[in-house]
Amino acid sequence: MFAMGNKNLHQLSFTDINGKKINFSQYKGKKLLIVNTASECGYTRQYAQLQELYAKYHNKNFEIIAFPCNQFGGQEPGVEAEIKQFCSKNYGVTFPLMKKSDVKGSEQNEVYQFLTKKAANGKMDSDVKWNFQKYLVDAEGNLVKMLPSSVQPGDAEIITWIEGK
Repeated sequence: MFAMGNKNLHQLSFTDINGKKINFSQYKGKKLLIVNTASECGYTRQYAQLQELYAKYHNKNFEIIAFPCNQFGGQEPGVEAEIKQFCSKNYGVTFPLMKKSDVKGSEQNEVYQFLTKKAANGKMDSDVKWNFQKYLVDAEGNLVKMLPSSVQPGDAEIITWIEGK
């Protein structure tokens, strides 16, 4: 857990879907869209829009990071290899997938502790309510905004933010 005043995502690390430790400091200078995902959700089709967004803006200092999670309706029952294959085969996902983890509750991963607790992020408290809830983080590692699952990845608000307009 964070100490009070620790307000930068770039200080964290997490394990990706392949078991490799990822230091978020490697994303300095990039805007991030962080999303909790599930393979059997009504919002799962958002993977396609997320991939389109990633393909369009990845070379423009933008990154999407997905956190598979099975906490909402048991809609991500698979193990990492199954999740990775599903995302690749069905949606051509090339953006980073993290290992399956909890995004709320007593086993909440450290990245989501940062995203959801004002004491850590300095911006706001929020609860992860369902799959495909989105968090926007600026190029300095600061939380900007939370968007509910119903906001599509191609929404004008997200595009405008990525483009800096």
